[in-house]
Amino acid sequence: MLRYWTAGESHGQTLLALVDGFPAGVPIDPSLINVELKRRQGGYGRGGRQRIESDEVQIRSGIWRGTSIGSPVALEVPNRDYKIERMDDLPRPRPGHADLTGSLKYLGSIRGVLERSSARETAVRVAAGALAKQLLTPFGIRTLGYVVELGGEKIEPVEGDLDTLRKARDASEIYSLDPSRDADIKKNIDAARKAGDTLGGVMEVRVEGLPFGLGTHAQWDRKLDGRIAQAVMAVQAIKGVEIGMGFEAARRPGSEVHDPIHYDESKKDQPHLGYTRPTNNAGGLEGGMTNGMPLIVRAAKKPISTLAKPLASVNLDTKEPEEASYERSDVCAVSAASVIVENVVAFEVARALVEKFGGDSLQEMQARYELFQKMARER
Repeated sequence: MLRYWTAGESHGQTLLALVDGFPAGVPIDPSLINVELKRRQGGYGRGGRQRIESDEVQIRSGIWRGTSIGSPVALEVPNRDYKIERMDDLPRPRPGHADLTGSLKYLGSIRGVLERSSARETAVRVAAGALAKQLLTPFGIRTLGYVVELGGEKIEPVEGDLDTLRKARDASEIYSLDPSRDADIKKNIDAARKAGDTLGGVMEVRVEGLPFGLGTHAQWDRKLDGRIAQAVMAVQAIKGVEIGMGFEAARRPGSEVHDPIHYDESKKDQPHLGYTRPTNNAGGLEGGMTNGMPLIVRAAKKPISTLAKPLASVNLDTKEPEEASYERSDVCAVSAASVIVENVVAFEVARALVEKFGGDSLQEMQARYELFQKMARER
């Protein structure tokens, strides 16, 4: 099984991800991981922490001469802003954060909870996902994450191939597919900053080149849509996940929801084996399995819990009403969240790929992939 664990605190010495079950023989370029780490630090609305950190991955194990060797891959992202031992506790929990619940659960300090629950931990989840993308590349599987709503303003995705969409996304300061909307959205972020408030939004991830049959219908905890939903919901501040049409499917009759199936002999050598759909309302998943169409996942991120103009709270020592504590924070991290969600989705897709085609080596996986495609075409 391909999986990973993380360790580290927001202002601790370092952040770590241990990736287990990564196949041997995969060429690994650390600079591709660093590109994703830098994107995670970007996006309009980020705070001062991003000017301190300069995230770069250090691969501590599992790679020899630029290629994975089948043993666990240890990824490290050191914190330049290491100061946890000098930091005081927070006396007043912040509404919407893990502060109150965590300090009561562990019968300890708020500091001990917020340092681990902080979204800073997602730096190494991005690193793990960027590593996984390098396993997906030899199979022609590509991912793209972007913002489709911010602060209540919808930014509809545009049509185009993945390369065209990526150029549009990279030209946008908020990581949407319509850079012409940046100026208006940035004004909303600036207004929230001035008001001491924060903004949330919605991001979408698109994965193309998927073969049939990643995931399974046979057991509830192995359905790929369930695994993706768990991985995305486990990202800090994510409060909702949709696949394909999502909640809108509940509002329409079946004739407007389900995707008709066509067959095009001339396209049988593509990953979808010639089975095409005029629509993709299912978002690339049926019965917990990929169906050859692009995977479409959306996630809703709530506004950041730390407000410069704090909400009402309680002093845990005196039990008297006071304003919530304040920690240096962002006004809006929706753009960064689109990077995080893209990479956690990529990891789950890679995990399903390993389960379908074996995980000892890339060469063995590719041989099994080609055999499966041949057998499925001849079915």
